[in-house]
Amino acid sequence: MFKFFIPFAHAQSIYEIEPEFYKKFGIKVLFIDLDNTLDSYRSKLPSERAKELAAKLLAAGVKPVIISNNRGTRVSTYANALGVEYVHGAGKPFARKIKREIAARGLTPDEVMLVGDQIITDVSAGKNAGIRVVLTEKLVKEDQFTTHFNRLLDRPIRKYHRKRGNLRNWRTL
Repeated sequence: MFKFFIPFAHAQSIYEIEPEFYKKFGIKVLFIDLDNTLDSYRSKLPSERAKELAAKLLAAGVKPVIISNNRGTRVSTYANALGVEYVHGAGKPFARKIKREIAARGLTPDEVMLVGDQIITDVSAGKNAGIRVVLTEKLVKEDQFTTHFNRLLDRPIRKYHRKRGNLRNWRTL
């Protein structure tokens, strides 16, 4: 039950993961969900820690790309201020745009990883695209109104996987 929703790894936050983790698995591009993974959905501009993370990833040779279901203006403003590329209106949990981005960059699914805070959208999209996914906890308590339904589905699936040890800590891989 719920096997499809098992992420490759789990982390409390994207900010605790060292870039060497991605390098160990040959990751060239890291797709990063925006809201509640990088910053609060209320943040119009990147926080200092988001800027530091982007710089650390780039220095390690891992290209961060924001991938969000949000509209263009919100995502483009944030991504441009962070100095990274972005995909808006990604349509997660569907994988069409992710697969298109992978192909357009001349990459294989093994060279790409996704980090996000939602099982229903992020883990599903990654699995549908054939890429590895690191599931994080949400950064802040508040969510966009549209995310509340996903969280209702997310909670029992997380609980199920926690009980069975399916949320493997990224440090142990």
